[in-house]
Amino acid sequence: MDLDELVKRFQRKDVMAFEQLYGMYWENICGAIHVVVRDKYMAEEICQDVFTKVWHNAETYNPSKGRFFTWVLNIARNAAIDKVRSKSYKNQKKNLSADYFVGILNRADDIEEKDENPIDISALKAMVLDLKQKCLEIIEMLYFKGYTQKETSKQLDIPLGTVKTRNRSCISKLRENITVGWK
Repeated sequence: MDLDELVKRFQRKDVMAFEQLYGMYWENICGAIHVVVRDKYMAEEICQDVFTKVWHNAETYNPSKGRFFTWVLNIARNAAIDKVRSKSYKNQKKNLSADYFVGILNRADDIEEKDENPIDISALKAMVLDLKQKCLEIIEMLYFKGYTQKETSKQLDIPLGTVKTRNRSCISKLRENITVGWK
C-alpha cells in the first residue's frame, strides 16, 4: 500500500494504519527527540506522547503543506523542546550532585584495575582536589547542577559579582592545574 493511502486511512482512525506508521517512524522520531533531551527513557516517553497527539490530531495533517513524516517530526521536536524548557526538567538537572561525578572517578579506578591498558586519572583527581572548597561549590552549582550565576548567588547568599569573579578565578586555577598536570 502506498504511503498516501496509509495516511488517509490513519486520518480516518484506522488502527492498523496507525500501527504501520508507528512501526515505520517510531525509531527515527524517538532518535530525533533523544538528540534534544539526551535521555533514552525520557525520549521514549515523549515519543509515546507524540504518537498519541498525532493520533488525536490526525485530521489537522495537510499533505499539501509537507510530508507526513515531517509533520510528525515537527510535533516531536516541539514536544522535546517544551520538555527541556520545562521547570521540572531544569529542576531534575539541578538535583545532580557533584558526588555523582566524583563517583565516575571512583568507577574509573575500578575499571583501571581490571583494564590491561589502565588510564592514569590520579593527575585529574589531583587537579580537582587542589581547588578550594569555594571553587568546588561554584563549579558544582554552575557546571554540574545547571544553576545560573544569579541562582548560584541566591543559593550561596553571596553577591552576583562575587560568583562571577570566583567562577573566573576557579576556572583559571583549574586551567593552571591542567597545564602543570599534563607537562
